[in-house]
Amino acid sequence: MTSKKDRVVELKKAVIRFAGDSGDGMQLTGSLFSDSTAFAGNDFATFPDYPSEIRAPQGTVSGVSGFQIHFGKVDIHTSGDLADVLVAMNPASLKANMNWITREAIIIVDSDTFTEKNFEKAGYKSDPLEDGTLTGHVVVKAPIGTMTKEAVSSLNLDNKTAQKSKNMFALGIVFYMFNRDYKPTFKFFEQKFKANPLIVEANKAVLTAGYYFGDTIEAFANTYKVEPADLAKGLYRNVTGNLATAWGLLAAAERSGRKIFLGSYPITPATEILQELTKHKELSVVALQAEDEIAGIVSSIGASFTGSLAVTTTSGPGLSLKSEAIGLAVITELPIVIVDVQRGGPSTGLPTKSEQSDLYQALFGRNGEAPVIVMAALSPVDCFYAAYEASKLALEHMTPVILLTDGSIANGSEVFRIPKVANLQPIIPPIVPANDPDYKPYKRDIEKLNRRWALPGTPGLRHRLGGLEKDNVFGNVSSDPKNHQLMCELRQEKVNRVANYIPEQEVIGDDHSDVLMVSWGGTYGVMLTALEELRNEGKSVSLAHFKYIMPLPRNTREILSGYKKIVVCEINLGQFVNYLRMQFPEFSYLQYNKIQGLPFMVAELKDKVNELLNDL
Repeated sequence: MTSKKDRVVELKKAVIRFAGDSGDGMQLTGSLFSDSTAFAGNDFATFPDYPSEIRAPQGTVSGVSGFQIHFGKVDIHTSGDLADVLVAMNPASLKANMNWITREAIIIVDSDTFTEKNFEKAGYKSDPLEDGTLTGHVVVKAPIGTMTKEAVSSLNLDNKTAQKSKNMFALGIVFYMFNRDYKPTFKFFEQKFKANPLIVEANKAVLTAGYYFGDTIEAFANTYKVEPADLAKGLYRNVTGNLATAWGLLAAAERSGRKIFLGSYPITPATEILQELTKHKELSVVALQAEDEIAGIVSSIGASFTGSLAVTTTSGPGLSLKSEAIGLAVITELPIVIVDVQRGGPSTGLPTKSEQSDLYQALFGRNGEAPVIVMAALSPVDCFYAAYEASKLALEHMTPVILLTDGSIANGSEVFRIPKVANLQPIIPPIVPANDPDYKPYKRDIEKLNRRWALPGTPGLRHRLGGLEKDNVFGNVSSDPKNHQLMCELRQEKVNRVANYIPEQEVIGDDHSDVLMVSWGGTYGVMLTALEELRNEGKSVSLAHFKYIMPLPRNTREILSGYKKIVVCEINLGQFVNYLRMQFPEFSYLQYNKIQGLPFMVAELKDKVNELLNDL
């Protein structure tokens, strides 16, 4: 007779969603499962979903925190539309996620929390475990609170301390479901809680208890296994977009020979970049946690003047505050990288939710003619390469670069193949040698139109910079009308010529499909997945996904001219599509917009494209 342990179903991919109160440790639980997924050799993408309220009422839907991971032996580009497995630590987390699971999803609940009091808090009128709400689902009722207490009974912990590790019981069950070795997670406990060995033992005991609970109950007809993905040889690790951004900046500093100075004010969801860079003083990183956003950027401009790779990080509200200082960096023509991790707006908006909200601000949000290079990272892994390229463009073209990421990719994670820094393109800042007889502050390179970088204290290179307009070439303060027009035109043309130094835009699919999907930034993974599924169904669809926005790639007009319908898909009300209308008014653009603090779903993108195809 075949035992339960022998009934292992192999899957190509799966989606798991961990959900609970904001104090239940769901982000940590999801991160640890992600680490085990990386260790197992699967490709994956994650989506952390935080509540916007810092202290939402416990047990309510508004306080639910979630973490979703999509993993497989095939290429994974998104965090998944709907979850195959939902771990719900209380009734509120069950209610909040019923629309985000498949019809046959396995649901694991902490049955100890399913009480009349918690039903009322969550808005249930009856017990969802008994009233037919979950018909069609396999429901695993696990008394997680009780079992956690039993698992640590020999450690003499108080109940409050013991219950802090109940998320590890849920993780243990999921480890069992997917035939994962739970013991490598012990190393995390030993490092995280090394100052408190009792907590280390408690978490180990609870994780083990959860695993063996899954092994002993009869709730699972099968367990599941996802074989390793076919990844190229190399060193891999789980990386979030914010971590990758910080590492990309570090790599740029090494390849350019410049020290990093980061002047920033903590702001959700960008703070982790500041936190990560502060850990690397051995790499000559200087990180200043400024008293406000303005101090953050002006300190970075000062560091740029002295020859550092200057960076400031922020989100939408902070970018607003930095606008005048960005203009100062434009007129002084100093290199600086401004990383904007976009979130829902306007004003304070939705601090923990993602949105492509700041494109207008990045392109136009300054007084006067103040052009800057604008880029948008595509994915958590691409944050590394985008940060590196943003640094290269800023340093070599002597101008500010705004790098747009967003909360979804900044907090989301992927498998990252760590590159050799020596294999990255070299970065060569135009630094003026001492006593250069030809030096003039605004004398420009013929091709790039960039001025050269004269570092303070270098013999023979005294010069002045500031916010007042400068005379062309010599850099003296000037209010001459014709000179002002000339300088404005030169600064704009300098940015325009960056198009000669970035890749041409690629189209995924055919050159003349019925529908061209156009997108930009952090929606790349879901757009690519939708495209692949549509093309596998025989649909005539292509995708142009933009990373370089100001300037646009040289061949953009040529690309847009080859399709019957162009639909621009954005997580806003139409900022990129209106920018395209300004640049290329000869084309007709359709829009598909979502602005709910949530990423696109593959299914809804496919529905829109199929609607357009049916209208042809």
